[in-house]
Amino acid sequence: MTRPDDIIIDTKKRMNGAIASLKHVLLGLRTSRASASLLDPIKVEAYGDFVPVSQLGTVNVPEPRMITIQVWDKSVVKNIEKAIANSGLGLNPVSEGQIIRIPIPDLTEERRGELSKKVNEYAEQSKIALRNVRRDSIDSFKKLEKEKAISEDQFKSYSNDIQKITDDFSAKVEGLATQKSKEILSI
Repeated sequence: MTRPDDIIIDTKKRMNGAIASLKHVLLGLRTSRASASLLDPIKVEAYGDFVPVSQLGTVNVPEPRMITIQVWDKSVVKNIEKAIANSGLGLNPVSEGQIIRIPIPDLTEERRGELSKKVNEYAEQSKIALRNVRRDSIDSFKKLEKEKAISEDQFKSYSNDIQKITDDFSAKVEGLATQKSKEILSI
């Protein structure tokens, strides 16, 4: 039988996972500076599967406005170019043999607005994930109540605790989204 404390610990762990995932995704949204993490969310069709760019070559940032990828297998160069171009990040890769150069253009006001909306989309997805974790946790407490392992009053108390935890994590999501939007919108 699951203990109430275990449910709360699991809830916090899963919600921390949602926050970590959001942080990782936000790293992939670009500001006006090059960053190797910009390519992290991009998956390339290679070897019959979708593979992260970093597993197909060495990603470097030789200068503030340029990312290079030294591709290990020449047969996937075109697929990497296509995946980057279609990623929605506004990047135009140029290949020279097994080296792909990705110049980082200045962000236009319109593009900054689009990226800011993307931040909000990612934040909303994280909040949905938090609400799903909350629902699962409350369902676990309902099950304990049905099994008479906890009383109705304890169920209400634990449900309130789970809601407080969810509110705290939602505030963290909002903070991360606000910070990233400011970073993107600042010139």
